[in-house]
Amino acid sequence: MAVMQCDVVSVKESIYSGAVSMLIAKGAGGELGILPGHAPLVTLLQPGPIRVQLENGTEEVIYVSGGVLEVQPHVVTVLADTAVRAGDLDEAAILDARKQAETLLENQRGELDTGAAMAALAETAAQLETLRKLKNRA
Repeated sequence: MAVMQCDVVSVKESIYSGAVSMLIAKGAGGELGILPGHAPLVTLLQPGPIRVQLENGTEEVIYVSGGVLEVQPHVVTVLADTAVRAGDLDEAAILDARKQAETLLENQRGELDTGAAMAALAETAAQLETLRKLKNRA
């Protein structure tokens, strides 16, 4: 089975580094499946899950809040603003943050409040999607 080097890095830390057989992520133009030997590519990432398929057939699910995906024929690099292993996401905290964002949206006083609430809602939606991908995998 062909493999490529994969590095998923956030501002704070390296989340994953190792050989993978495939990486699936949401790019600016939609969902991407990256296999070894893929044509070089650089794209912005949408918030949501990244699925990393390992050599042994298992899959890691990682939440990213956005960032950049760079693909070279034998290396794929994810430079994320925020990256968290899906298993480390706290569903209760995400649901609480979503509720707070909805309350902020209902009580908005200006464009700044609306923008912050919409960004928080988008982030919580992406985190919940990541948790669903993790649960569907199990």
